[in-house]
Amino acid sequence: MLVRVGRRIGAARPALVRRYASTRGGDSKAPGDNKGWYWIPVGAGLAVIGAQRLYHIRRAEQRRADQAPVDGVAVRGPWQLHVLSALPLKAMSRLFGSFNEIVIPGPLRAPLLRVYAWLFGCNLGEMKDPELAHYPNLAAFFYRELRDGARPIDMRDEAAVVSPSDGRILHFGVVEQREVEQVKGLTYSLDALLGRADEISDAALADAARSHSHNAAADDDFAVVNGIPYTLGDMIGGGVRPAAQTLGRELRGDERLYFCVVYLAPGDYHRFHSPANWIVEARRHFAGELYSVSPYIARTIRNLFVLNERVALLGRWRHGFMSMTAVGATNVGSVVVNFDEALRTNARALPLPAQGEFSQLTYAALSPRLAGLPLRKGQEVGGFRLGSTVVLVFSAPRSFEFCVEPDQTVRVGQALGLIRPAGASP
Repeated sequence: MLVRVGRRIGAARPALVRRYASTRGGDSKAPGDNKGWYWIPVGAGLAVIGAQRLYHIRRAEQRRADQAPVDGVAVRGPWQLHVLSALPLKAMSRLFGSFNEIVIPGPLRAPLLRVYAWLFGCNLGEMKDPELAHYPNLAAFFYRELRDGARPIDMRDEAAVVSPSDGRILHFGVVEQREVEQVKGLTYSLDALLGRADEISDAALADAARSHSHNAAADDDFAVVNGIPYTLGDMIGGGVRPAAQTLGRELRGDERLYFCVVYLAPGDYHRFHSPANWIVEARRHFAGELYSVSPYIARTIRNLFVLNERVALLGRWRHGFMSMTAVGATNVGSVVVNFDEALRTNARALPLPAQGEFSQLTYAALSPRLAGLPLRKGQEVGGFRLGSTVVLVFSAPRSFEFCVEPDQTVRVGQALGLIRPAGASP
C-alpha cells in the first residue's frame, strides 16, 4: 500500500493525504517541506482504516447511549457491542437461513450431517428418524424430532415448573423491583422484555382465528384440574385480569415473581415445550436485533435479551402470571410457534420498529371458555431454526425453590423448581 507522509520543521504529527497529478516541477516544494511516498504493508494499512472506523462507531454509539433511553433500555456495552452493531446481523441471519434450506445431494447428506453432529455434540441415537439421508438440508436436521420417551416429563405435583428446552441454565432467581438479572451484576427491565400494557395500539392488536375443534367440556376440565380461573364470571368476580394487562404486577398473598433463562447451543434439540399446565392468552412479537446470545455475550452486553428480536407468550397458571419468551439470535432463521401461523420473524419486509414496540395477537377466540389456549406440561409449543434462548418469568409462592444450578445442563421436562407443601422438609 502506498501512502504519503509529510513532515515540516517543528511538526511531529504524520498525516495521511491523497496526492493528485501535477505538471509543476519538483522545485516548487516549500522550504523545509519533507514529503514523500512510502510503501507500507497492506495489513498495516487496513488495520489503520479499521481502527478509524471503529473509533467513529464508538463515538456514534456513545452519543446514542448518552441520550435518554427508550422504555428504560439504553444500548450499552464494551467495544464488542460497537463492532456487532456495525454488522448486518439480520441480513446475515437471513442468508444463513437460506443456506440451511439448500437441498444436500443424497449421497452427501449422511456424511455432512455426521460431521455437524460430531462438531456440536448432537445425540443421533435419540432422533425419531435416525436415517440421516431422510433430512434434505441442515434446516430439517436442526428442527429434528425426538423419539417417543426421549424426554420424560416430571409430572409430580411439586415439580411446578419444568425446563421448556434442552440447554444450559444461564441464570435464575427472583425478580426484584421488576428488574431481571441477566447475569451477576447485569440487569434489565421486565417491562422492556415483555412490553407494557399501555403501549398497545389498536393497529398492533389482532385476534387469532377461532378454533374449529373447540371443546368446551375439555376446557372446563383443564381449568378445574389445574386450579385456573376460567369462566368470564370467575375472571371478573375474582378480580383476575388478562396477563397482557398485568404482566405479573398483581401478586396474591405470599407470591413472588421468579425467572429462569435456558440457553440452547447449536447442537441441542431445538424445539421448546410448555413448562407447566397453563393458559396462553396472547403473543407479543418484538422485531429487534439479532445479537449472539452465547454465555460470553450474555456476560458482556447489557440489555441483551431486550435488544434482540423475541416472541413472548403471556398467560396464567394456578399461581398467577406465566410467560415464556423465545429470544432470537444471530443465525437463527426464525422462531416457530405451532399454533400461530401468522407469526413471521426476521422477515425482510418488516421494518425495524422503535425500541419497545411490538405487535400482539390474542388467543381468546381459540377457547372462549378459557380466554386463551390451554397447554399441558411438556406439550410441544414451537422451536428455533437454530439454538437460542428461552426466558421464563412466572409467579409462585415463596415456598417455591429452584432445584438447578447455574451452568447446569438440563433437558426438556426436567424440574426447574419445586413447591414444597407447608411443613414439608426439603
